Amino acid sequence: MPKGKESWQGRFVRAIVHRVALLRRPMTLGVRVLVFDESQKVLLVRHTYLKGWYLPGGGVDAGETLEEAARRELKEEAGILANGSMFLHGMYLNKGTTNRDHIAFYSVGAWEADPAWKRPSTEIAETGFFALDALPDGVTPATKRRLQEWQEGVFSAAYW
Repeated sequence: MPKGKESWQGRFVRAIVHRVALLRRPMTLGVRVLVFDESQKVLLVRHTYLKGWYLPGGGVDAGETLEEAARRELKEEAGILANGSMFLHGMYLNKGTTNRDHIAFYSVGAWEADPAWKRPSTEIAETGFFALDALPDGVTPATKRRLQEWQEGVFSAAYW
């Protein structure tokens, strides 16, 4: 498939995911998590149903705390098991197309790879650790803003 072109399967999965989310959660609550490896490279994921590279994360399920969702999403999307505390840096309104998404932004200190993890083929196309000065093409603007905030040590933006 040519670079930048989304397959019909990707469009279909994205449409289903968004419609189910709207039915299950008229106002969505999500999480994104900042993870660095030992060489200070940041973890990014590329979904099958969205364009671009993102920090790992996703929706908060009913009966789940924000931190529980962050831990679950890390494990599901990237096979990362967060050890110890996670740090909440802020809550953001995603003023994208729906103006209804709220995102909790976390970072994790200690973590380990889940030896049993297998990349979910229907959701995650690719994962990787990248140097902050050598990010892949297609990193989303919001992901770039969060990385900039991390580097500056200031998490003051209200919008994702």
